[in-house]
Amino acid sequence: MSKSVFETLSSINVNDKVEQKDKLTYLPWAWAWAEVKKAYPSATYGIYKHPETGQPYIEDKNLGYMCSTYVNIEGETLEMWLPVMNGANKAMKSEPYTFQTRYGDKQVEAATMFDINKTIMRCLVKNLAMFGLGHYIYAGDDLPESADTAATANKGATPDKTPTNITLDIGDDNWDKVLKYVVANKSQGLEVIVGTLSKKYKVTSEVKTELKKSL
Repeated sequence: MSKSVFETLSSINVNDKVEQKDKLTYLPWAWAWAEVKKAYPSATYGIYKHPETGQPYIEDKNLGYMCSTYVNIEGETLEMWLPVMNGANKAMKSEPYTFQTRYGDKQVEAATMFDINKTIMRCLVKNLAMFGLGHYIYAGDDLPESADTAATANKGATPDKTPTNITLDIGDDNWDKVLKYVVANKSQGLEVIVGTLSKKYKVTSEVKTELKKSL
């Protein structure tokens, strides 16, 4: 029996395409769309536009801007939406505003067409994740299911030495999801788990010792 669209796209490892910004993982839209088109050349996407203004967003003076996309693959259409946000995930509006933090007041700049365009393309990537591509990133995992299976099959092999630029520190923003991954895959053994994690993170001996406690 042939694989479904979700099974096919969710098995693609995109870790060599992702980028890091503010400790968050992003998959550039160009790479995401390329992977989908390679697997499904007839795939299409569109951008929802306001029925009255024709603008590619919905605006609320109090809440900000919302962008939405839709993707069709093999006859199935799914939609997704994403608010226009700054680097701190604060909604951007037509006018700048300030908000209070424990470190003092912070300002959110007014949204521009550049911000809206960037949000639309980020929304497209999120839309593609609904079909499976990079779904594991949004789910907080580190590798797609097929890569986990391959790691099990290669138990005892030399860990992948592909360079990574993400240092894993005990208690940092990635720590909780890594621990969940370790617990869920503890049957593989410490060496295989560390080898798999090393494809994305720099795992120090101190971190390795701490991970061992979860097995």
